[in-house]
Amino acid sequence: MTQTTLITGASRGLGAALAEALAPAHHIIAVGRTVGALEELDDRIKAKGGEATLAPMNVTDAGAMQTLCRGIFDRWGSLDLWIHCAVHAAPMTPTPHVDERDFAKSLDSNVTATARLITYVAPLLGTEGRAVFFDDPQAGQKFFASYGASKSAQMALARSWQAESARTGPRIDIATPVPMPTATRARFYPGEDRARLTDCHTEAARIIAELGL
Repeated sequence: MTQTTLITGASRGLGAALAEALAPAHHIIAVGRTVGALEELDDRIKAKGGEATLAPMNVTDAGAMQTLCRGIFDRWGSLDLWIHCAVHAAPMTPTPHVDERDFAKSLDSNVTATARLITYVAPLLGTEGRAVFFDDPQAGQKFFASYGASKSAQMALARSWQAESARTGPRIDIATPVPMPTATRARFYPGEDRARLTDCHTEAARIIAELGL
């Protein structure tokens, strides 16, 4: 039976790679801000014999996320899996030089939107579904103040939910991806030799195997 999987942040990088790897066993509901990238993902999923529902939306838009989750309920009644890859990578800067607008955007994207989505998605997952979040060991390192603080707060939300639902479900998993040549990492390490990084599709396959998705 085809599972229904919501992937937030599916247009590029690890989210797109996970979407491709899980299709066609999963019907992918792909959320991302870039229409063209989502359409290209849809083409790749269809080429594998899978199906996707494209949702070109920003996870920080509460109304859009409400509409999305209501649409999921109306069409499928529930979700089997939610994979949260959406993240905002604020510019690197010394902590005393953090820009207030960048910091606010980081909190809105990485913390507030995640907390809101948990409240929207949890009823769709019920007790049998699963959610996956991604930790990042860069949080707390020098020049990562805005990203690190907001990413750490996001992980605190995920770990609290994980502890709370350990006996009752849904199952909450937290994975730690290895460095990949994503757009987010390129913002942090612009001069890095990307050829030495792990391909997103390779890492997606490892995560799927590790978590038994």
